[in-house]
Amino acid sequence: MDQPRVLVITGSPSDLPKVEPCEKMLKEMGIAGKVVVASAHRSPSKVREAVKKAEEDGVEVIIAAAGMSAHLPGVVASQTNLPVIGVPLDGGLLGGVDALFSIVQMPSGIPVAAVAVNGATNAAILAARILALKYHEVAERLDKYRQSLESGS
Repeated sequence: MDQPRVLVITGSPSDLPKVEPCEKMLKEMGIAGKVVVASAHRSPSKVREAVKKAEEDGVEVIIAAAGMSAHLPGVVASQTNLPVIGVPLDGGLLGGVDALFSIVQMPSGIPVAAVAVNGATNAAILAARILALKYHEVAERLDKYRQSLESGS
């Protein structure tokens, strides 16, 4: 069976340390994650190319992390029918609340799921929950992970 795939896209190289927890959790869940840096504002053609390639490569969920105006998750969602999870990142004067509002206030018809500011780990877990509907091994890893949270280990 093919390995489940997720694209993680972020708008700036400076955001990469903030998405590392996402990469780590995807790996823990047995999900192949690829990270691409592409800005909705500075490199929109690269965003389009990354989304198109993700669809061609069998990616099933996209995680888009962005700070400040945080248009990246919405721009990605406007170009695909794949589920898009937005991760608002801190970095502006409002500590990420501006990014959170940008992500959750998408127009009707272009939904983006949103996690907490700097919630990269939860974005990976949400992606795993979506993929667990299809991939039994991901569901099993999620169960074990949740049990570890209960036991505190």
